[in-house]
Amino acid sequence: METSVPWFLWLFPIAFTIHNIEEAFFLPKWSKTAGKFAKPVNTFEFVFALIILTTISIIITALSFSYGKQSFPIYLFFTFNFGMLLNVLFPHITATIVLKKYSPGLLTGIFFLAPITISLLLYGYNNEFFVFPDFWYITIPFAALIIGSIPLLFKLGKIFQRLISKS
Repeated sequence: METSVPWFLWLFPIAFTIHNIEEAFFLPKWSKTAGKFAKPVNTFEFVFALIILTTISIIITALSFSYGKQSFPIYLFFTFNFGMLLNVLFPHITATIVLKKYSPGLLTGIFFLAPITISLLLYGYNNEFFVFPDFWYITIPFAALIIGSIPLLFKLGKIFQRLISKS
């Protein structure tokens, strides 16, 4: 059984960053025609939120190396992976099918996020980096926190944009 945290956990924040770059370029414009799948969002506030969330993924990954197996940071790491795997399904795949048009983030989600998160989740489970039901005790509130933080991050992005434009 593996005891140390393997280097390849860094594949998650790398894949997440690639996915976020695709979304940063295309999602704000797409959001204006996405109906129920996305509220319209401007580029600055969206990129602001992506930078914060990407930074959080990097910090959580780094902390996972410091604290190791079955630690709170490692649970957050695998929870974040699980959340991003679900993000590929909802909204990216679902929106593409329902709207009959490409949802930004779909390709990077399918070709980077999904295979990496699935591989990492299987590795983590098979090597007892996390166990059930503890995984769900952390996943449910963390997912709610991340999802709930997105509108707040957009608002902070708007405030930050106004502060920058005034200076």
